[in-house]
Amino acid sequence: MHSQTVPTAARRIALLLALAGTALSAQADADTIGTVDTAFKLIGRDHDVIVEAYDDPAVQGVTCYVSRARTGGIKGSLGLAEDKSEASIACRQTGPISFAASPLKKQDEVFSERTSILFKRLRVVRMVDAKRNTLVYLSYSDKLIDGSPQNSVTAVPVDRGMPIPVRQ
Repeated sequence: MHSQTVPTAARRIALLLALAGTALSAQADADTIGTVDTAFKLIGRDHDVIVEAYDDPAVQGVTCYVSRARTGGIKGSLGLAEDKSEASIACRQTGPISFAASPLKKQDEVFSERTSILFKRLRVVRMVDAKRNTLVYLSYSDKLIDGSPQNSVTAVPVDRGMPIPVRQ
């Protein structure tokens, strides 16, 4: 009976592989705007900073630009390296703003991208500041075991003539 309650090594490996598969399949769609090399690596790609654009899926006309460090070398080229937790975000109105058919949640994760082979993700959360009719975007990095204090915030004011629809 005891062996049924304690996961075997095979079950642990299967769980880790399932979690890794989930992390790989849940990436956000991003457009790469550009990269800047920061350190030369003899083998594999160089360390760099990448800038990507993410369109908010629930708010047409808002794009978030995220810059983050990307590890190079052999591990980085194979997708096995763990990238740094630091990231910066700037969201802007890039066209006429319109909202999806349903009201927005007061707070909602809108983007998530894997930054290590397991557990570590870059996340972007949208918050609605109804009092100021503003969309606030927070980027942060997390791990399964412990969070990261590294974060960045930006805001997109919406014209007062178009109140942001919020779920109560």
